[in-house]
Amino acid sequence: MATLNLLHIPDDLYERLQELAQAEHRSIDDQVITILQNALETKTQQTEEERRKNVLKLLEESSSRRRLNPADFGLPDSTELIREDRDR
Repeated sequence: MATLNLLHIPDDLYERLQELAQAEHRSIDDQVITILQNALETKTQQTEEERRKNVLKLLEESSSRRRLNPADFGLPDSTELIREDRDR
């Protein structure tokens, strides 16, 4: 397990951390680890939520796009081809 040493923690921040650790019956080390884990999980969840929103946005944009017409590419209309085939 890795070791992390923090230097120059403001006194008021350390006191608040100590109070929170006591309230949750944890050591300061355990409390810091818990806070870091929660922060990283929250960040990951936000990223996943942002991805979902982006996917939904892309789907909405693609559904509003104009469908391609074969005539735009110089291709004959399939209906005409079917009629020609039936008339043979």
